[in-house]
Amino acid sequence: MTIHTQLRNLGLFDARVPRYTSYPTAPHFSTDITATQVSSWMTHLDPNVPISLYVHVPFCRRLCWFCACRTQGTSTLSPVAAYIETLKLELQLVTSHLPAGIQIGHLHWGGGTPTLLDASMIADLTSAINDLAPFAQNYEFSVEIDPNEIDDDRLDALAKAGMNRASIGVQDFNPEIQKTIGRMQSYEITKAAVDGLRARGIKSLNADILYGLPGQTRERIADSVNKLLSLSPDRVALFGYAHVPWVARRQSMIPTDALPTPQERLDLFNVARDLFTMDGYAEIGIDHFARNGDGLEIAARSGKLRRNFQGYTNDKCQTMIGVGASSIAKYADGYAQNAPATSEYQKRVRAGELPISKGHAFTAEDHLRGRIIEALMCDFQVNYSDLAARFDLSQSDFDAFAISVDAAFPKMLGISKTSIKIREQARPLTRMIARHFDTYAMAQTQHSSAV
Repeated sequence: MTIHTQLRNLGLFDARVPRYTSYPTAPHFSTDITATQVSSWMTHLDPNVPISLYVHVPFCRRLCWFCACRTQGTSTLSPVAAYIETLKLELQLVTSHLPAGIQIGHLHWGGGTPTLLDASMIADLTSAINDLAPFAQNYEFSVEIDPNEIDDDRLDALAKAGMNRASIGVQDFNPEIQKTIGRMQSYEITKAAVDGLRARGIKSLNADILYGLPGQTRERIADSVNKLLSLSPDRVALFGYAHVPWVARRQSMIPTDALPTPQERLDLFNVARDLFTMDGYAEIGIDHFARNGDGLEIAARSGKLRRNFQGYTNDKCQTMIGVGASSIAKYADGYAQNAPATSEYQKRVRAGELPISKGHAFTAEDHLRGRIIEALMCDFQVNYSDLAARFDLSQSDFDAFAISVDAAFPKMLGISKTSIKIREQARPLTRMIARHFDTYAMAQTQHSSAV
């Protein structure tokens, strides 16, 4: 039996599985979490421990058809300017609840298109963030850069603001594929953005590229990867395109008959992965690659790789506060998500409220299963000693976990008294194996099957 047959028999090519950037995942959040509860979580933070801050800008000059993010198009900066004013008000609200002396260890601007902001808006938002808290020593400030939406003035403003990491979306360099997914972005424009970043001392650069796009072939993805390698990014995220037009209506513009089959998707991933590893990149988790010495590579090598809403990270902060419409925060006690609609978000902030719409308060079981899932996603293994040191977990409980998952994925795991390991040939199943420990998703699956 070939490995492809084994993977197919275990459901790899049919399953829709979460990316597990959180546990539980966002669809399982509820409206039980209130602004009062979240303000208490903020107030009780340790001022001596740095936090992460995520700033969401949900605007784009154009809406790419492949994207399933919650964004809105705009032809002018007027709604963006109004939104930035609301962001500043929310930052003031957050500041009023935080303990004095807290610092920012990690700052990320995402979207949407954060670089839609002009230079004056960038400076204005930066000033508001500085009023919330100063940067900690060895901070990281990253921004998602759209090469089509950047110029010297904005690059200068971001560099002056302290940006020291940039993330560029590539997706694919083939013009026909770009036209099909509604994202025209030439190699030359991308290179100019990279050169501009490097010229301003931005030493850390990561890039996103997609596999599974309509019209992609082995030859086309190899060409795109080789062009990306010529830009020498420090780390790369190789994401699989998720075609979910019932979630993101704009994806209905993409012809489904041009999408590769699930087996072809795996082949495309392997072509790209082989090119990255042959060029000296270390394979990080299920879909990232990094140069030796990059912070992500060091974290993976030292067993300190983590998973959050931005994917794999070496961010050491335990608390991440999200500001902006639909942004999600993580505290020691749970998750909190802002109102997703920009209009509702702005209405609540302008009324002087933290714009919390839903979230989740952690249980002891959540902490345990969340750690198991994170360990599998990051390290492809979970060790009993790690779990026993953190949680009230007996050897018999761990053995029960091991027996259950081994039965669900026969011959795919290495099982012992001390660890559960995903064999190398089974790594495409990692998210499915992680889901086995997700009581929320499994309960939902069982309910759906019974209906």
